[in-house]
Amino acid sequence: MKRVAIISLLALVSCAGRAGLAPPEPVVQTKEVKIAVPVPCDALAKLGPEPNYVDTDAALRAAPDIFEQARLLSKGRLQRIKRASEYIAARVACTF
Repeated sequence: MKRVAIISLLALVSCAGRAGLAPPEPVVQTKEVKIAVPVPCDALAKLGPEPNYVDTDAALRAAPDIFEQARLLSKGRLQRIKRASEYIAARVACTF
């Protein structure tokens, strides 16, 4: 019984002691957040669209013989290699 009375008394005293205090102010922190924004690259824009390659399906079907088909495939391959090297150079220029 004594313990219950003491605990009740301590609870009342602790509540009474806080009645005169104002609640604590909240802590407000501001943080700067950086968002990555894509930047257009002039080198890739100057590269332009894909060119028309000579080894299209229609051109290969229209070729009179296998020699002409091989010649068209070879030219198309060289065009693609040239385009790939131009693209790689432009891409490297855009890397910061």
